[in-house]
Amino acid sequence: MKAPAFWYRPPGLAAALLGPLGALYAAGARRRLAGTAPQGVGIPVVCIGNLVAGGAGKTPLAQAVMRRLLVRGIRAHYLSRGYGGRLRGPVQVNPAAHVAADVGDEPLLLSRSAPAWISADRLAGARTARDGGAQAVVMDDGFQNPALAKDLSLLVVDGGAGFGNGRVIPAGPLREELADGLARAHGVVIVGADRTGAGARAAGLAPAVPVLAARLVPDADVAATLAGRTVLAFAGIGRPQKFFDTCRDMGLSLARGVPFPDHHPYTESEIGRLLDQAADLGATPLTTEKDWVRLPPAVQARVTALPVVLTFQDDGALDALLDRVTRDIPRDTSRDTDG
Repeated sequence: MKAPAFWYRPPGLAAALLGPLGALYAAGARRRLAGTAPQGVGIPVVCIGNLVAGGAGKTPLAQAVMRRLLVRGIRAHYLSRGYGGRLRGPVQVNPAAHVAADVGDEPLLLSRSAPAWISADRLAGARTARDGGAQAVVMDDGFQNPALAKDLSLLVVDGGAGFGNGRVIPAGPLREELADGLARAHGVVIVGADRTGAGARAAGLAPAVPVLAARLVPDADVAATLAGRTVLAFAGIGRPQKFFDTCRDMGLSLARGVPFPDHHPYTESEIGRLLDQAADLGATPLTTEKDWVRLPPAVQARVTALPVVLTFQDDGALDALLDRVTRDIPRDTSRDTDG
């Protein structure tokens, strides 16, 4: 579903009319969280969440956290709900056997770098990961899920969109009241230029919660291969315009940018039409990694994926947060890539 445009404009008539429903939604979220006692699983759980409906950059942050844990010699596993997949789990993602329609696009992408589990029941999923050898869990989404205790919760904010109009669904994009969410967070990560003042707003409401600045950087090898090319870019992510802006920032000639809804299940006929358009334009078909794993296998080889890496203005700030919850974990020095 595409987010209503008024969610990302100053509050107006639509937000005011829907305000009472937003208040009910916020009250329901508050009751659900207060009415459930979170349970731990005996290993640290790092939750990568957000406060708005739709994507904000959670998956790249989950990957960045995983890289740091692996460098520390910690056997960490991913955990995801598996949105968009038919399996409820708990089940370990097998990229050789599963497709996005089975387990969802994000878990399939995450499974390339570490063991990944999907489970509609997050608590059961974390227990299964622990029993499968995980020393820590990196959970992609699930900040509003009350069943599983989180040892470290990092909130991702799209710097271009911020917290929208600051209202709760359906009056705005927030899944819960901003102050309520920030009260449970241990860190806020602003991805991209903070064009809405979200960092200052978060710091004002939760002064003790550090705000980290980060940006998405295209993979250098793929960027070099694409240098000077004309591309037809398409994306079905939370905010496709971010991907199109990235293409322009790389110096690519963007012949066309085609947006799709978040997690859109592509068909062969859709991609066939895009490939025909790209050929007519003399352009390279280009998409995100998350979109690429949702493509029908028969056409994947004809589309280029652009991997991105989340980099931080201050790496030490993220390391300090992770150190709080991982310092007592025995390290497997044979996996340590830090030298």
